[in-house]
Amino acid sequence: MNSSRPDPAPAALPARPSADPRQRWRIAFRRDHGAPALEQREQLALWEAGLTASGLPLQGLELPVPRPRLVFGAPLPVGMPAERELLDLFLIERRPVAEIRAALASALPAGHELVDIHDIWLGEPALPAQVVAADYLVALDGGPAADEAGFARLRAAVERFLAASSLPRTREKSGRSVEYDLRPLVADLQVVAGDAREGGSAGAIRMRTRFDPERGVGRPEEVVAALSEMVGVPLIIASVLRERVVLAGES
Repeated sequence: MNSSRPDPAPAALPARPSADPRQRWRIAFRRDHGAPALEQREQLALWEAGLTASGLPLQGLELPVPRPRLVFGAPLPVGMPAERELLDLFLIERRPVAEIRAALASALPAGHELVDIHDIWLGEPALPAQVVAADYLVALDGGPAADEAGFARLRAAVERFLAASSLPRTREKSGRSVEYDLRPLVADLQVVAGDAREGGSAGAIRMRTRFDPERGVGRPEEVVAALSEMVGVPLIIASVLRERVVLAGES
């Protein structure tokens, strides 16, 4: 009696690896007040769609499910305008800078503008790992910053903040309160005159907050909340502008 066995199932084909990059471009871009206030995933989808249609030989487009390799410096809060955000693009073929600029002119999402572009060494560390801080301009809506005496009180609060060795605070995370120290997350604070770009506010606070892999990230609204307690009256935020992200080695 002959017995037969079913043929073995064919082995699954290994996933095709992405082609090696030949060029790495660092893009600096601006996001204005009119940009759509979208969640991070929606923002990424717009970037991917625009760059896929740009015609650039982006790494990842050669895969069975095309998806360009994009690496942003740091997440930008929903709806926050920014002056100089960073993004790395990887190409599988080398292209001149003029061609990159021309392709990006129509590829950026609405409300975004190209600021600068640089050809970066492929072996440089990942962009997010290089981000150590961010600069913000927080415009205030009246309050203590509205007159000379108020400015003096706010400056005194800033001096106390910077002189403090520790500033224990709590923040909400995943539905629970978490204790943390705000002071190590703030590198610098300054009280400045109102900026016309921020609607002619009475005053503003310029700050540099740190990105710490262990302690977390300094948040502008938490800095303002701490200063409000020091001043003794609420400081109302009119708007927040992220002026730049700071990389290791930059001043």
